[in-house]
Amino acid sequence: MFKSIFAGALATLVAGAACAADLPRRSMSPAPYFAAKSFSWTGVYAGLNAGYDFGTTSNSAKGVIGSVRGGSLGGTVGYNQQIQNFVIGAEGDLAAANVQGSTGSNSAKVNSIGTLRARAGFAADRALVYATGGYAGGQTKVTNGTAGSKWLNGYAIGGGLEYAFTDNISAKAEYLYTDLQPKNYGLTAVNSAGVKVNQVRTGVNYKF
Repeated sequence: MFKSIFAGALATLVAGAACAADLPRRSMSPAPYFAAKSFSWTGVYAGLNAGYDFGTTSNSAKGVIGSVRGGSLGGTVGYNQQIQNFVIGAEGDLAAANVQGSTGSNSAKVNSIGTLRARAGFAADRALVYATGGYAGGQTKVTNGTAGSKWLNGYAIGGGLEYAFTDNISAKAEYLYTDLQPKNYGLTAVNSAGVKVNQVRTGVNYKF
């Protein structure tokens, strides 16, 4: 009798183990997936810019003084708003300049130059190609025996390429054509003078 009970219990255990082996194994839950955050150009930024400027004087100064060239170094502030792949914004900059030319005792110099422009472009993730245009102004000095200084108003148009190396830091290469409209300086050989300047610039910006 004891042998019969033991044999029945053993058979039950074997059958239970076989049924357990047939049950589906519980798989481990997959690790959670975190999608990489896409970069956005939206935000306020500030930075530095430096460039090489070259061009010519205009009106009566053109025949007396001719071309001007030199460098500039200044600061930039702006704001971008990204809508899908399109970026629109506004940017202002002001730079100290040493852009000058002379013929004999006649000379012209741009001491400072600044712009306030709209920007619009297309963003491919961290790369931004843009066009820009708006107001430009500059402090100028013309010498013809005596000297006269004027702030000239005008416009600037151009475009550039900007790339964001991190979420906060970007660098750009930019071209601007700046036309500062003539004013009367009241000098003997130079009744009026303006300046047309090509600006080839690089810059670094920090987005807040």
